[in-house]
Amino acid sequence: MPKHYWIVKQEPEAYSWEDFRKDKSADWTGVRNYQARNHLRAMQSGDLVFFYHSMTEKSIVGIAKVIRTAFADPTAEEGDWSAVTLAPLTPLGVPVSLGQIKADSVLQKMALVRNSRLSVSPVLGLEFEQILKLSRTKHP
Repeated sequence: MPKHYWIVKQEPEAYSWEDFRKDKSADWTGVRNYQARNHLRAMQSGDLVFFYHSMTEKSIVGIAKVIRTAFADPTAEEGDWSAVTLAPLTPLGVPVSLGQIKADSVLQKMALVRNSRLSVSPVLGLEFEQILKLSRTKHP
């Protein structure tokens, strides 16, 4: 089965890549958008996930891996919400900014650009490879 790629967004002031690396894994909870929830539910163990610092930095800064597929979000007080568990793999050699993504012909149609409010979205294989190239990062 082919590997899928994703991007998750997080405000670095609330939970940064460095926090994530120190924790060694994290349950990705608190997603309260149906489309983003469905993306969490589609994640498979071993899928690779870009970690994006939103708000102030607006850059992809690292790569994580799905280590536990969708389960009931323990932070949800009501509703049918899901979470996954992610583990950090590697920081990017060079962060890739939203400006770079928008300016790149391969990346300018990414879900991150088209639907910027989503906290979890898919990344095409070609987009994943292009971001690795821009970030000077080897495939994990």
